[in-house]
Amino acid sequence: MIAVFGVVSLFTGLPVITGAGELVGPVAVTAATLLLCGCLLLSALRVPESRQRVAPLTALAVGAAAYAAYALFAAAADLMSVDPIDALAFLGRQLAGPFSIAVGVIAFVITVLYMLVLASRLEQRGRPLWPWEKDDDE
Repeated sequence: MIAVFGVVSLFTGLPVITGAGELVGPVAVTAATLLLCGCLLLSALRVPESRQRVAPLTALAVGAAAYAAYALFAAAADLMSVDPIDALAFLGRQLAGPFSIAVGVIAFVITVLYMLVLASRLEQRGRPLWPWEKDDDE
């Protein structure tokens, strides 16, 4: 995520977080990352192995939730250092900014790839094997 922020900042000429405290960025990124990890774990543990599929709408919902979590937690962290009106303006800038959109897109892509990995291992049991570890009888 941090590398994508650097590339987006380079292309747009915008700083990642402007007019906020030092903890706003780490809090927002941590919130979005924890939300994404939680959703991926729920997907792996709650969906039976036989029903693992690539679900684009679910991935889109995870991306939208990460987008919202990034912006909301950034505004909540900013609220600790400024008044509520400035925090709402900061939330609006975050929701419309390219960095929170990048968080949503990254979360969507990661979720789709994760679902693809889970769905592609339907017939396999246990850990993945290297080619030289597999039996020749198969």
